[in-house]
Amino acid sequence: MIAQGGDRAFVAFEHVQKSYDGLSLVVKDLNLEIGKGEFLTMLGPSGSGKTTCLMMLAGFETATHGEIRLAGRPINNIPPHKRDIGMVFQNYALFPHMTIGENLAFPLQVRKLSKAEIQTKVSRALDMVQMGSFAGRRPAQLSGGQQQRVALARALVFEPQLVLMDEPLGALDKQLREHMQFEIKHIHENLGITVVYVTHDQSEALTMSDRVAVFNDGVIQQLAPPEDLYERPNNSFVAQFIGENNTLRGKVETISGDRCVVRLSDGSIIDALPVNVTQPGDETLVSIRPERVEYRQERMPADTHKLEAEVLEFIYMGDTFRTRLRVAGSDNFIMKCRNAVDQRRLSPGERVVIGWDVADCRALDAA
Repeated sequence: MIAQGGDRAFVAFEHVQKSYDGLSLVVKDLNLEIGKGEFLTMLGPSGSGKTTCLMMLAGFETATHGEIRLAGRPINNIPPHKRDIGMVFQNYALFPHMTIGENLAFPLQVRKLSKAEIQTKVSRALDMVQMGSFAGRRPAQLSGGQQQRVALARALVFEPQLVLMDEPLGALDKQLREHMQFEIKHIHENLGITVVYVTHDQSEALTMSDRVAVFNDGVIQQLAPPEDLYERPNNSFVAQFIGENNTLRGKVETISGDRCVVRLSDGSIIDALPVNVTQPGDETLVSIRPERVEYRQERMPADTHKLEAEVLEFIYMGDTFRTRLRVAGSDNFIMKCRNAVDQRRLSPGERVVIGWDVADCRALDAA
């Protein structure tokens, strides 16, 4: 599914830069390949450059430098309406004076299809998003979730080779947003279309994507499948931005093969994987996911590193228990445990010994 070479990449950014003022770069030397049929998400905080990349691909912004290719041809100078790209926005962008059927018919009329073809394609697209009985209604008569389904159907109705989505679920409530994530993913899988999706919501990115490009300061920090991003972050930014994460500050004592010894700020010594450190003396932030931390001795793996901890706060969250601990001088170390029959509730002030598999402990950059 994912192209490995430039000649086979369905979408390619080649040394693309973007500046609005001629001085600072919003996007810095972007090189990115997207395979045909892939669902790629551009994820990052506000101002990281992800939306600018999407707008350049759509044709609403022009690259300051570099080339963007679609299906092998340069598109820098091709206007948006000739790129054969569908767009879905957060604000739906539906025509309020038109019915739902007329909204979907409009891009087909622009392409001068026959009335019979238009009717067939409109019906098919509405059925695809379970909105077949709403063709005669106007947007104002629909809920936010229904309007977003219509916006998605309109982006698909003319069978584009590429669909771009810019924060399409941002205006929906949590439950509906999660439902629509699966709807969009299923449509992508059924149609085999190529989707480039922009969001700042990490759960959307992890749930829906084949690969995720994590942006910060105009640069891709890591490009990988969701599981790799979460389990094997390349640097401190990715570790902190993707999911919940514990960090302990320290300094590398020794490095040997795939292990390093880190002295934490309180003097404690732990082992870790040397991911973003290269030599003794390097400052580091050691990263451990909250759900990888265990306090029950019988459940700790053989290759466990243990530290003493003090319980500061215990929070019941329904399916999980969340415990805030004081560990190695940090008061914000989180342990997340599944709510199970054998799970004991801890009390503030209680002292416990916690541990984790050394393979889950990563020595990253200290930034």
